[in-house]
Amino acid sequence: MPNIETARDWYPGYDPVHGFDHILRVYRMAEKLALIEGANLEIVRAAALLHDAQGSQTEGGEAGRQEHHHASADFAREVLLDEGWDQKRIEAVQHCIRAHRFRDNTESPQTLEAKILFDADKLDVIGAIGVARTVAFDVVVNQPIYAEPSPRFLASGEKEPGEPHSSYHEFLFKLSKIKDILFTATAREIAEDRHQFMTEYFERLAAEERTEK
Repeated sequence: MPNIETARDWYPGYDPVHGFDHILRVYRMAEKLALIEGANLEIVRAAALLHDAQGSQTEGGEAGRQEHHHASADFAREVLLDEGWDQKRIEAVQHCIRAHRFRDNTESPQTLEAKILFDADKLDVIGAIGVARTVAFDVVVNQPIYAEPSPRFLASGEKEPGEPHSSYHEFLFKLSKIKDILFTATAREIAEDRHQFMTEYFERLAAEERTEK
């Protein structure tokens, strides 16, 4: 069974968004959800440790992030084969990893374990930590914290040519929707307070920015 110390070597020394601190938070939250919801802990733990093991923002760039769930699932297979896991359990972990990405719904979570990884990962993008990670991401990719969304973006989520994807854009496009797409009752309950804090922050951010103009 992969453990936390082994997993540390799979992640870059510096990644403020998908680094090892993120992995530890997802791992601990996934454990909590699995114990409450009655999921297979071994599958959940392995999936949590491996879910971002390939495609770091700092090392792979945006292209690496787009396909990181597939690359990480392939990497998981190699790791777990070396650990002596059987094919069925490996496939269960791979499904969790492939199904955890918000921006790719071609493989949605079907098992309880996959739903738990999805929920644990998404809880880490809302609340105070979620705000900090969102801002850090935009610093890494040279995008602003706030930019006024275009009418087109507000209506469809599609940006105008040259329109930045600010942290506020990400809040409107993704973060504000998280609490309503979580699978488990436990995660939805945790999400309520985090969603409220995050919403208040971004509404205050937009209000302050507009006042200054």
